[in-house]
Order: sequence, then C-alpha cells, then structure tokens
Amino acid sequence: MISQKVPKGRHAVIVVDGAAWHQAHLTKKFNNLSIIKLPLYSPELNPIEQVWQWLRQNELANRCFSGYENIVDECSRAWNVFISDTSRVIKFCSRDWIKVGS
Repeated sequence: MISQKVPKGRHAVIVVDGAAWHQAHLTKKFNNLSIIKLPLYSPELNPIEQVWQWLRQNELANRCFSGYENIVDECSRAWNVFISDTSRVIKFCSRDWIKVGS
C-alpha cells in the first residue's frame, strides 16, 4: 500500500523497530521502498518512544481509570494535548542526524 502512494520516480524509506511483525523481507519486491530496521533495544532512536514517555509523564501518570472507555478517552485527550503544540511534535519527532534530501 505504501509503495502505491510513492510518486513515480521517487523512493520511500520506512523506519521500523525490532518488533517481530515488522517483516523487512516483505518489501524486497518493491523497487521504490527501503527499510531501515532500528537496532534491538534502542528506544532513543525511535521517536514514538519519546512521545509515549512524554504522554505517560505529563498526562497519564498517577491516574486510576474506571474502565476501558475511560482509558481510551484519557489517552485520546492526552494525545490531543501533545499534538496541540506543533513545536513539541517537531522536537520529539525530528532527529538532527537524519537529513532527508541532503
């Protein structure tokens, strides 16, 4: 599906963590995709891990939830707080050592 969305003449790079369900060999048949697999146990390289940590520390810590729906509601609220600050999203999801197109 990603391969179909890549404009003709372009190439997509997909970064995945070490989870077993991320199957790099499945992309070998696509000429316009490359997979970069992060080393095992390297959450500092995976931006979403820092996002989860921020959510836990700033919005979801020391809480008791009344049930599943309450968990979903509070996680959605916390996510909306996180994305409400564009500069925060950029800070958490950017890496100085990754320069696309340079």
